[in-house]
Amino acid sequence: QNQRFTPLFTLFYTNQGLFLPFFLNLPLLGHLIFNFVAMSRRNNRVYWWCQVGGWFSYGLTMIFFAFIFDSKPNPIFYPRLGITIVSGILFTHLFRSLIIGFKLRPPFPFQKWWLLVILFFSVVVFYSLTNSALVEWVGLYDPKIKFSVSTRFFSNLIFDSPMIFIWVSIYYVWHYVQLGRMNEIQKVRLETLVKELELKTIKAHINPHFIFNALNSIRALVDENPERARTAITELSNILRSSMQAEKLETVTLEKELSIVKDYLALETIRFESRLRVVYHIDEDTLDQPVPPMMLQTLVENAIKHGIGKQREGGVVEIWSDFKNEHHQLMIKNTGAIEEDLDIDNSGFGISSTKNRLALLFGDKANFFIQNTKDHMVEAVVRLPLAGNNK
Repeated sequence: QNQRFTPLFTLFYTNQGLFLPFFLNLPLLGHLIFNFVAMSRRNNRVYWWCQVGGWFSYGLTMIFFAFIFDSKPNPIFYPRLGITIVSGILFTHLFRSLIIGFKLRPPFPFQKWWLLVILFFSVVVFYSLTNSALVEWVGLYDPKIKFSVSTRFFSNLIFDSPMIFIWVSIYYVWHYVQLGRMNEIQKVRLETLVKELELKTIKAHINPHFIFNALNSIRALVDENPERARTAITELSNILRSSMQAEKLETVTLEKELSIVKDYLALETIRFESRLRVVYHIDEDTLDQPVPPMMLQTLVENAIKHGIGKQREGGVVEIWSDFKNEHHQLMIKNTGAIEEDLDIDNSGFGISSTKNRLALLFGDKANFFIQNTKDHMVEAVVRLPLAGNNK
């Protein structure tokens, strides 16, 4: 009866007339795995390793249970197991090709579920029918207990269907997990892109806003004091040069930001003369802390425009920088008062841009507020996370 085996199964037949277990024939196993990997494309290698590894794991499991329940498995056990594994690999790969061909990979419309069910039962039926036909053709059965092909077919249909169902479940779970990961990656990329666009939009507004105010200051000096106007133009060119370099980054050191502020205040001092007094309270240890570029300058500009500019006698602008409650705190104080019925968020571009930039760059780890103080001044306070703690 063994001589009736096809060439496929003579691979498992030794000179001693005994069958070697399919999984103990290591050269053949290595050859098959190599062929599977070689014929698949690079992006399909994971699929083939999982495909071959999964079915071979099933085979090892069946051998394990065979030795537990029967210390000496029937000689036809191994070739029949080989048929089950080889046909399982072929038919599940065919099932995968049908899934791709009919565009049933996740996500797919709910209306196509019926098509997937039809394909599943079709593959199961042909898989069971093929196994039954091969066993009958090769004669891999006990002559003393011979079942009809139809009986063997329904037996295979009952016992083999769960394996195909498990394969389909693992296949779809894998793809849904991959789809979820891709969606998360795309979501993060989209959020990053939106954040960059919003920051660029805000920066695009900062420079025109600042230039407009600076040119107004210079225009007021042209007729009154041309010499000072030329000095103001020089100061403005320094500020623009610094701002163009700074806007390429999301943050700059406080030291660089202060240099822009000092250039701006030098320009404004030309216009306000003795009406503008500036006081610095800077902790030198904070000079290397990161701050959004042009943010401090914007707040100082607001302090002068809405505070000092409205005072007949002028006033003082105080710039504070120190550490407080594990945060880097910046504070701009100026002479003046906020009107009670004033909508702060819509009163000027500086306030809204500061809040938006802090939210985009640091989230809830930074905050900003502006309020009146008891000494008839207005203070704008920015609290930033310390360097290295803003992620």
